[in-house]
Amino acid sequence: MRRLGISVYPGKSTKKEIIQYVDKAAKYGFTKIFSCLLSVEKEKDEIVKDFKEFILHAKEKGISTILDISPSVFSRLGISYKDLSFFKDLGAAGIRLDLGFGGAEESLMTFNPYDLEIEINMSNDVSTIDTIMDYQPNRYNLVACHNFYPHKYTGLSLDFFTKCNERFKKYGLETTAFVTSQNKNVFGPWVAKEGLPTLEMHRDLPLDVQVKHMIQTDLVDTIVISNCYPTDDELKALGSLDLSLVTFDVKAEKGIPSTERSIMFDELHFNRGDISDYVLRSTLPRVKHKGHKFDVFNAKPTIKRGDVVIESSEYGHYAGEMQIALRDMKNSGKTNIVGHIREEELFILDLIRPWQKFRLRERV
Repeated sequence: MRRLGISVYPGKSTKKEIIQYVDKAAKYGFTKIFSCLLSVEKEKDEIVKDFKEFILHAKEKGISTILDISPSVFSRLGISYKDLSFFKDLGAAGIRLDLGFGGAEESLMTFNPYDLEIEINMSNDVSTIDTIMDYQPNRYNLVACHNFYPHKYTGLSLDFFTKCNERFKKYGLETTAFVTSQNKNVFGPWVAKEGLPTLEMHRDLPLDVQVKHMIQTDLVDTIVISNCYPTDDELKALGSLDLSLVTFDVKAEKGIPSTERSIMFDELHFNRGDISDYVLRSTLPRVKHKGHKFDVFNAKPTIKRGDVVIESSEYGHYAGEMQIALRDMKNSGKTNIVGHIREEELFILDLIRPWQKFRLRERV
């Protein structure tokens, strides 16, 4: 089941701010926290003081915490990869290895007696995961997580991201990637504050559009907001998303009849298998509403890319079929334009696969 996560950075926020954020995230259905030990230059007892309270509070709210570490953190804190009790005592659900070991060590770590998850850095298209798998790990405690990139123009390309995901997905491992809030004055664990996405193409997109694109790739199981703090509106928008499929936001035309409105916003749609270069076709509404009189009421001369249209009864057995335009087209005069896909989401239209399900929701 796909899920959402947040990130928190003790030392850069008060405990009160973190607890309030955790509570708000729980309210909107978030179930994972990412936090970073790589940027923390403190002793063990100070780390426990900064981290344990919010980790245990989050756990009570049904939110698990993963801590980002590397072999240097093990060395600095005097921890062996053979004994992960320190992280268990903190209340963490697992650790993310930003830099790993040699394969055998990671495999051994997955058999820790506390059932801590071991997350492998998956933002490299190399054979690290293959080597770990050669050492026969406990795959039920092995997961994977991308990097985020605070410096503009350093994020992953979509093609490279896809290759990395496929390398890990072939083993059936759970995957995580990061999206970035567009709130002003947000921060992460590092000095650079130019957004914290995994994908460079996401850096300036609205947060919910980034999440929708991650859903569309069907390569990511957990999607984590990497910077603090997103706005309430951003959290609310994500909390209301159906994470099992893509939902397009639509600005509806004025005066739409109730049947056409219901077709748009109440139905589960899917793109026909015999796909077109011009439109996505949702044909079940024409079956469901067979015999209904669909009048012509908004047949503008040009159908523009992103327009949502419903065929009138002038089109015979096509009456009631909903389509979404993939390019500009001339209107025959029989097709009603009932809404328009949000501009920032238009690129996702081109990625919808044959038979893929999707929904529309009204954007006020």
